[in-house]
Amino acid sequence: MDENMKGNIMSQGIWIRGIYMLLFALIYSIAEIVFTAVAVFQFLTALVTGRPNELLLNFGQSLSTYIYQTVQFFTFNSDEKPYPFSPWPEGLSSEKTVASAEKKSATVKRKTTTRKATKKAAAKSDESEK
Repeated sequence: MDENMKGNIMSQGIWIRGIYMLLFALIYSIAEIVFTAVAVFQFLTALVTGRPNELLLNFGQSLSTYIYQTVQFFTFNSDEKPYPFSPWPEGLSSEKTVASAEKKSATVKRKTTTRKATKKAAAKSDESEK
């Protein structure tokens, strides 16, 4: 084994990073579960009310940023340790959250209206062919 490789293996810094990576792997797996729960809840909320929950939009944004920061640390693209060793990432501002929710709600309604109109036109076309 050459001296450079031996020095890398004996480097205390890389082993400490490995311990942090194990810690963040655990946190990441919990974050995935929370992320999935938020996504399912947002879907159900949009299904029932026609728009996503405004409060969860902000949390979902900050959670996805946190997951991104964690992956960046895992892949050695960043040396900055994510939360709890740095501040929790900010989500959207409340104005952006409301605007985003309204825009998404309008898009969902527009698509639904377009689909209904297309189905009605197809039904009329079928009736006129008979």
